[in-house]
Amino acid sequence: MYDWANSVYPLVITTAIFPMFYNIKMEAHAGANKIVQFLGLSFDTTEIYSYALAVSLLIVAVFAPILSGIADYIGNKRIFMRALNYLGAIGVTSMAFFDPEYLGLGLFIIIISHIGYWGSLVFYNAYLPDIAEPKDHNRISSYGFSLGYVGSSILLVLCIALILMQDTGAEKVQMMALEFPLCAIWWVAFAYPAYKKLPVAKEARKKISSNVAKMGFLELKKVWNEFAGIPRLRKYLYSFFAFSMGVQTVMAVAQFFGLDEIDWVSDDQKTSGMLISILMIQLIAIPGAWGMAIIADRYGNKVSLGVALVIWCVLCGAVYFVHSPTEFYIIAGCVGLVMGGIQSVGRSTYSMYLPKTNDSASYFSFYDALEKIGMVLGLVLFGVIKGSYDTRISLMALSVFFMLGLILLVFVPKKSTVGTK
Repeated sequence: MYDWANSVYPLVITTAIFPMFYNIKMEAHAGANKIVQFLGLSFDTTEIYSYALAVSLLIVAVFAPILSGIADYIGNKRIFMRALNYLGAIGVTSMAFFDPEYLGLGLFIIIISHIGYWGSLVFYNAYLPDIAEPKDHNRISSYGFSLGYVGSSILLVLCIALILMQDTGAEKVQMMALEFPLCAIWWVAFAYPAYKKLPVAKEARKKISSNVAKMGFLELKKVWNEFAGIPRLRKYLYSFFAFSMGVQTVMAVAQFFGLDEIDWVSDDQKTSGMLISILMIQLIAIPGAWGMAIIADRYGNKVSLGVALVIWCVLCGAVYFVHSPTEFYIIAGCVGLVMGGIQSVGRSTYSMYLPKTNDSASYFSFYDALEKIGMVLGLVLFGVIKGSYDTRISLMALSVFFMLGLILLVFVPKKSTVGTK
């Protein structure tokens, strides 16, 4: 249910509605050249957006491991997951007031929203080994992602319908603004069952006290030292770091490729075409996630991830030839096929490689920290290339991350090593 609740953020907010809302606002402010001034420097509007996302992810990468250590020490991941959920919801609601005239405040709102979403996932992902046996991790991880795609697609259809019902461009923009608090309400409301049912440690764990930060850091240090005895887990993280850098960066900025590089006939076709393509990706991602889980269960997680990475490499190269709406729909469908699957199997693979431990939040904080640092590097690279060339070339450059992830995946041992399940 938390997948159902939080998936509206990456779909409706960061993929579908807010990039269009942001693009319209920035074009009205900056003009056709899309250049804005910030802190005495000139930036492309897409470039500075990618930098704001990178800052938020860097903050999560730095602080999430410390909070995870505290969560493991006190035996309560749920309290941090809930607090970050509410922080993200406040940020999402505030997006309705985004104004390029106050660009610093607008970027701050984007950063806060991202911190809330990505930070809550650190603790949510860490529950997988707590609530399921390793043999069920692929199935449950894929089930969660699939539910997320279904739930967020329902809200996206509602949002699209409300936008298309408006007569003028100004009315469409006003409706987009009203949909941000709607998403926040959805996120908080449907997260409630998770907060009622997800477990707190059964044994008597430590209470929050003045030295809890120190003890949380020591908990994290203990887990870090344990990595040395788990070669398979460590080598898998190298591969995950590389390919997640590509996956998450593509998901964060793909909307701008459709807006900037596709030859739409009119602005109305651009708006409707982008919304339709995003919904199509979501619907195709549901069987895609299940399909990769089936491949993983039958042939192994490494094979499943390897197939997905080969497809991602091909897709990044293919964007060079994509110009028409029809071509864009085809590439979007292919992205949907591997988007959810590589994330769900990536998460379940890491979970299966973990040792038996009460410190699952600390272990997953390294997983999530690497994902966020990878996204920071990916977004910065995208922004730098976008500032010099265009969105098409920037996306093509991301194929390097998928190739590297595929190469590193080859060196991950198939057999369990000492200390792993």
